Amino acid sequence: MGHEVIRYFDHAATSWPKPPQVIEAMQKAMLDYGANPGRGSHAMAVQASRVIYETRRHLSQLFGVRNPMDVIFTLNTTMALNLAIKGIVRPGDHIVVTGIEHNSVRRPVEYLRRIWNLDVTYIKANRQGVVDLRELEQSFRPHTKLVACSHSSNLLGTILPVGEVGEMTRKRGVKLLVDAAQTAGTIPIDVASMGIDMLAFPGHKGLLGPQGTGGLYIAPDMELEPLLHGGTGSQSDAVEQPGVRPDRYEAGTPNTVGLAGLNEGVKFILNETVEKIHTKEWKLTQRMMDQLRQLPGIELLGPDLGEDKTGIVSFTVKGADNAEIAFRLDREYGIAVRAGYHCTPLAHDAAGTTRTGAVRASVGYTTTEEDVNAFLDAMRDIQTHSK
Repeated sequence: MGHEVIRYFDHAATSWPKPPQVIEAMQKAMLDYGANPGRGSHAMAVQASRVIYETRRHLSQLFGVRNPMDVIFTLNTTMALNLAIKGIVRPGDHIVVTGIEHNSVRRPVEYLRRIWNLDVTYIKANRQGVVDLRELEQSFRPHTKLVACSHSSNLLGTILPVGEVGEMTRKRGVKLLVDAAQTAGTIPIDVASMGIDMLAFPGHKGLLGPQGTGGLYIAPDMELEPLLHGGTGSQSDAVEQPGVRPDRYEAGTPNTVGLAGLNEGVKFILNETVEKIHTKEWKLTQRMMDQLRQLPGIELLGPDLGEDKTGIVSFTVKGADNAEIAFRLDREYGIAVRAGYHCTPLAHDAAGTTRTGAVRASVGYTTTEEDVNAFLDAMRDIQTHSK
C-alpha cells in the first residue's frame, strides 16, 4: 500500500531526507569536476581534491581536530572501526569492550580473538545501557592496548561518559577508540578534551551526508597498519604503502561525489550547531516516551524520561510481535521504524530483550511534531485494535 506522506523514524540507520544542498553538491561534482582526485594535475582533478580537503577541514572543525590530514575517509563506520581495531591490535594484546557495542566492534574483536588469541574483556551494562566505570577501571592490565567504547547505544540511546573513559585510558597509556555512529553531528565531540585517540564516524547519519561515506580520526602520535594497500596517487614508485597521511590509509579511488555531499551536510550542522540539533531531537523523544508509556503493555528501553539521550526511542509491546508492529506501522500508516536486533546483541542482552528484539523509532533533525503526533496516533490505534 503506497502513502503520499512517509513518516520516517529510522534516522539511527541513516538520515532522510538529506538537505537540498547535499544533493546539489553531489550533482555538481558529477557534472562539473567528476575526475579522480590526487591522480592528475588537470583542473578537474585539482577541483575534486580541493572539495575533499574542504570536507576534511569542516569535519576537523566539528570534532576539534587540529590537522585535517588526521581525518581518514572510509566507506562507513564499520570500515573505520575495522581499520582502527585491526590496525593497532597484535597477538596477545588485551582489549576492553563495553557491553553495548555494535557488531561492527564485536565481530572484528571476536575474529582477532579467534585467530590471534586476543585477550578480551567485556564491561557489562545495566538495563538502561549504563556501563559501570568502576568495573572498567578494574579491567586494565599491563598488556591492555585498547578500549573500544560506543559514544551511544544504537538500541538504547544511552550516552556514555566518554570524557571520563578518556581520563582513565590517558593515565595508563591505553588507546581509546570511540564509535560515534549515533552521535556524530548530534552530540558535541571534541577529541582532545575527551581523550579520544581514534574516532569512527558515519557520513550518512547525523552528518546528513550520503551513504558510502564515513571516516576515522587517528591521533597524530599513532601509527596503524593500513586495512587496504594499493594506489594512492603519491609515491607511486615505492613498493610499500606511503607513510604520509591521509594517503597511507586511503588506497584506491575515493567517493568524491559522496564526500562533496558530506561536505555540505557538515557545513549545515556547523551552521545550525550540534547543540541546537540535540535539543530538538531530545524534546521530540521526550514527547514520544511520555505518550508511549501511557499505552498498555509498552515497555520503554534505555534512559528514563527526563534523562539525556540520543534521538532513539526503543520499546517492546507485551504479547505482540515487534516485527509485526513495525510491519503494520509501515503498511497501514506509512511510518518507517526498525524492529529486530539492530546488529547489537550485546545491548539486547543488557536490556533483557534477547528473545524478543524491540521496535526502534529514531528521530532526526528533519523530524517534525506532526510526524511524532502521527506516530503516536498510529501506536494508539494499533494498541486499541490489537487482541
